[in-house]
Amino acid sequence: MAITGTTGEQIPVRAFGGPTALIEYGGLRLLIDPTFDPPGDYPLPNGRTLTKTAPPAASPADLGRIDAVLLSHDQHPDNLDHSGRALLADVPLTLTTPSGAGRLGGTAQGLAPWQSVDLQRPDGGTVTVTAAPALHGPENAPDVEAITGEVVGFVLTAPTCPRSTSAATTPP
Repeated sequence: MAITGTTGEQIPVRAFGGPTALIEYGGLRLLIDPTFDPPGDYPLPNGRTLTKTAPPAASPADLGRIDAVLLSHDQHPDNLDHSGRALLADVPLTLTTPSGAGRLGGTAQGLAPWQSVDLQRPDGGTVTVTAAPALHGPENAPDVEAITGEVVGFVLTAPTCPRSTSAATTPP
């Protein structure tokens, strides 16, 4: 799978199931929402249970080098499961929500909407990762963020690369 950018170039994307994907952009390898656990039940704090029904298409050991994780949110095991959490310890940087960075600690850095960080490319340039507002749940639900938690999307830009977006939204 590849995303076609505005310049006609393709951005390699490898999907692993669920929200998890590996994007190669500007020479960097960026992992989105790591979930690598086998199928099973995940109890939630509200008394409900999420059930994962299919295994991931790969394991963390199959990924190779990861330069950063782009984590839309950490509150739900369908976006960050046990194996994904363990993987974060081996990644130089995890970009996520400010509250998520506080919960995760380690190399997690929180980005508020429209805040950016520059990542060094292997060729000496930079990729700018900009946090974009995102919503997890129906937009017309009252206080959806209070129920589902803070979520962030990401926009990737670099002077010589097409623009790419990774948004965390759930349709109503």
